[in-house]
Amino acid sequence: MAGHVYMFRRIANQLRAARVLAGGADRDVAEIRDEIRDFRQATVGTLNAMREDLHDLRTQFNDGMAALRGKVDGMAAGQEHVVTLLTTLIERGD
Repeated sequence: MAGHVYMFRRIANQLRAARVLAGGADRDVAEIRDEIRDFRQATVGTLNAMREDLHDLRTQFNDGMAALRGKVDGMAAGQEHVVTLLTTLIERGD
């Protein structure tokens, strides 16, 4: 009988220890879950900011290219006018 009591106490102690370990594992899992959630939120925030920056950069690039295109077109028109003036001078013999 004393052997059974000893064995039951030993099993009870092991069960208590298992509960403590399981509780610790639950806390560890909860902490990891929180860390993953925080990391995901930070990553999503960073990616959204990058997306906005790329959109702004694309808009600025397109605006700059449009302005450059206007200047190039203006230069082409000016060169065409110069060619017309030179052609007129050559034809008149001045």
